[in-house]
Order: sequence, then structure tokens, then C-alpha cells
Amino acid sequence: MTRTFDELGFYLLAGAGIDGPAALLHEARRGEELGFGTAFISERWNTKEASSLTGAACAVTERMTIATAATNYNTRHPLITASWATTMHRLSGGRFTLGVGRGIAAIHAAYGIPAVTTAQLEDWAQVMRRLWRGEIIANHDGPIGRYPVLFLDPDFDEDIRLALVAFGPRSLALGGRVFDDVVLHTYFPPETLRRCVATVKKAAEQAGRDPDAVRVWSCLATVGDHLPEESRLRKTVGRLATYLQGYGDLMVATNDWDPAVLQRFRADPVVTSVPGAIDGKADTGQLEHIATLLPDEWLSAAATGSPARCAARVREEFGHGADRVILHGATPDELAPIVAEYARQA
Repeated sequence: MTRTFDELGFYLLAGAGIDGPAALLHEARRGEELGFGTAFISERWNTKEASSLTGAACAVTERMTIATAATNYNTRHPLITASWATTMHRLSGGRFTLGVGRGIAAIHAAYGIPAVTTAQLEDWAQVMRRLWRGEIIANHDGPIGRYPVLFLDPDFDEDIRLALVAFGPRSLALGGRVFDDVVLHTYFPPETLRRCVATVKKAAEQAGRDPDAVRVWSCLATVGDHLPEESRLRKTVGRLATYLQGYGDLMVATNDWDPAVLQRFRADPVVTSVPGAIDGKADTGQLEHIATLLPDEWLSAAATGSPARCAARVREEFGHGADRVILHGATPDELAPIVAEYARQA
């Protein structure tokens, strides 16, 4: 019988998902075979549409939790989202977690989607839970908008976990007050992880909740040196650079990094020449150049080196306060040697 690690997660179609959505089927089966507790799905508006992928992942697995981390609350009507979550919950036998995030403000603005506020996320979470309890919500007038009637089924009594991908202190505190899981971002050094965990747990306690019942997930880039060098470059330098493209100011402020480094990165002609997300579009030469722009300190907030060293680094995250750890940025096949070492180190 395969040993299971409920404390470990991974992402399906990690990053840009360049192998296409069908790769999810093998990755989900393989992740369950290796013993992972949770498979996460992030949404990108290309071929990574969350509801389709979660249905596929639930259908080809039997034990593993399937979670979104994240989709956006404001790109679907509340009834659509609540119906989707209930469908996944029942399809999977209770193995689905609905995770949301604020999204990237610049992208939302470009597409004409209003920015997401903390009050909206809290209101939305409360509406979801009321719908899952079978309530009729009449004349709702709150941060998520006005709705004459919101209603699914009077026989519903669903216990569906809600997760929040959180960055700043307000989001972290909201996660502690209202959500069941809080998923942190990749490339958080230990001091950032400890601070984030403390913020979540304190908010839970102040809200009268059991802090231990709110699970905080570290999202740890895990890229062993058993992978080809080009792949490692894309999964480390390319991935961090893509985050800096999208929300670099937030990354730098959260980690107390030097903003001058970010400005030089943004102004670099190689960076500006990449037609899209760096982790998906940059070639090896471009990645090698971009690597010279990023301090070792920034890239060190990851599990790298031998599989044994990666496994030990994963275990360090628990010492910094994480309840669970996502081995981020690699496929289950790529993570297999690290999971084997993790099991041996137990």
C-alpha cells in the first residue's frame, strides 16, 4: 500500500502548463500514486480553465484532495460558482476545496474586470456557505453586489472547504477569520513565512476560531538538480521573473527586498523583449541573462540541490510554522525522487 503524505501538495500543470491540459490526467494519477495529499490547480485564461480541470482531476483520482488555488470569485456568477463547487464536492466524495484569490489587478483592469476588495471576498465566502446550507438569500445587498434572489436547493447541507491565496496582511487576516485554508505565495523566505503564519493564526483566534483548524500552506518552489539545467532555469529564474512581471511591487514589499533591483529588472531590454510570461516564452539565452538580474537571496527561498537536500528543505518549512507544504513548480514525475527522500527522512 502506498504511503500517503496529507501534509504535502503539488500543482497540476504547474506554471504555464506548456504540455497542454491533457497532461493533467497523468499528473493527477501519478501524484496520487506517490502519496500526495492535495493536488492544486491554478487558473490561467488560456487552456487552464479551472472548472474543467478540477472535474478531470476528480474523475481520475480516488483519495487525493483536489483544490483550486486559485480562481477568481468575480469571473463567475455566485450561483455558477456554488453549483460548480457542489458538483465537484459530490463527484469527488468530499475531496474538493474551492480556493480563490484577488487576481492580478493590472490584468483585471486591462480586461475591464473590477478590482477585488477584502470586503468582497468576505461577503462572497459567507454567501457560498449559506447557499451550501440550502438557504434562500433574498435581496442581498453587499460588497459583491445586489441580487434579488440567490438560491440552489433546500436539501443542500454541504461542508465544502474554502481556501484563500493570500499575500498582504489584510488578506492573511481574512483567511484566518473566514477561510479554512490559506495558501501562501512562492518565494517567501523563512521570515516572511513566519510572519504570515502568525498573522493568520492571530486573526483566527481573535475571531473565536481554533487557530489550528485554519491550515496555512507554504508554497515552496521545489526544483532538484536531477532535472536538466534548462528545466531548472525555467522553473526557478523563469518562474520568479514571471511573478515580478505581474506583481513585482507586492513581492518586493512583502519580502522586504530592494525595490531598486526590481526597477532594473523591469527596465532591462531582454525582459521587455519577452512576448508574454517569462516562464513560458523566454528562451534559454534570455533566461540565462535574466538570472544575472536576480539576487541569489531572492532565488534562495526555494528547495534546490539534491533530492535529499530538497526533502530536508521541505521539512524546514514546518519548523517555520507551515501546517502543510506545496512542492511547487514541478510535475509528480519530477518530484518522485524528492518524495522518496522525504519518506526516508521521516
